[in-house]
Amino acid sequence: MLFHHHILTYLALTVILLTGSSLSHADWFKQEQAIMGTIIRVELWHTDKEKADSAIQAVMQNMHRIDRMMSPYKKDSSLSRINREAAQHAVRIETELFDLIARAQHFSRLTHGAFDISFASVGRHYDYGNKKRPTDEQIRRQLPHIDYRHILLDSKAHSIRFAQAGVSIDLGGIAKGYAVDSGIAILKQLSIEHAMVTAGGDSRIIGDKRGRPWMIGLRDPRKSRAVKGMIPLINSALSTSGDYERYFVEDGQHFHHILRPDTGKSATELRSVTIIGPDATSTDALSTSVFVLGPEKGLQLVESLDDIEAVLIDQHDRMIYSSGLLAGQDNKQQVK
Repeated sequence: MLFHHHILTYLALTVILLTGSSLSHADWFKQEQAIMGTIIRVELWHTDKEKADSAIQAVMQNMHRIDRMMSPYKKDSSLSRINREAAQHAVRIETELFDLIARAQHFSRLTHGAFDISFASVGRHYDYGNKKRPTDEQIRRQLPHIDYRHILLDSKAHSIRFAQAGVSIDLGGIAKGYAVDSGIAILKQLSIEHAMVTAGGDSRIIGDKRGRPWMIGLRDPRKSRAVKGMIPLINSALSTSGDYERYFVEDGQHFHHILRPDTGKSATELRSVTIIGPDATSTDALSTSVFVLGPEKGLQLVESLDDIEAVLIDQHDRMIYSSGLLAGQDNKQQVK
């Protein structure tokens, strides 16, 4: 599988670019806010501070709007209403939310259930902040409710219902990526040509960093302030799923929020997965999917998809690259 030719070029030229001179008159504006249970960061280039600030605020307001619609923690959110009512009757929902759930269902079919928003049927019984987890008996009772085929969508009525009681959904594996894409769409409408929007582990970039690629660090899963490497990107999205985001350790066992739909328990083969692709909605869903699938099946999935690359870190701290990134690494070595 061929990697984006423009990204391969930047991989090859990274050493040269990092030693070059920057554009001294470029004005960068950035802001961070805590939204959707994570840190939202917007950074963009503009010649007008007032317009830049207005664009950033538009993105932040949109993030709050999406959070109000899709948060599983807000009782008045549309997602919470679905979880309360969809087992009893069809629930009409916003077109935007309907379309995202349909997109999630696409990734469930693509991954044969490795990605499944009904994981919340068991996942809602975990409380990572208070180090609480369901008993094996609770998991056994709830596990049959994890099945994306229990989620029934009516495209004409824009409604959703559950095939049985006990099903719950959570968009945590796709909503932040979608929110990032939505923010980028706003910036494009405002004629912003160089920017990055980030929500936790999900980022999307338009343009470059005024003559340089954006350098995105790959976090070391076991050292919070350390990076395992850097990836140069332009006009791309990147998402990382890791076992260090929400977790607790009990009797030496690592319990984290990325659950296997077939067991209701934490996936154990990998420490982190980073996916690079054209949009953050896809990279968000795929990073979760590959984490659940593990290194062998996960890489098979990545290699079967156009314009998708991956970096995996396994439980032995080994970094595993998809074929396009390996080619980029070879090109960079030739520059050296």
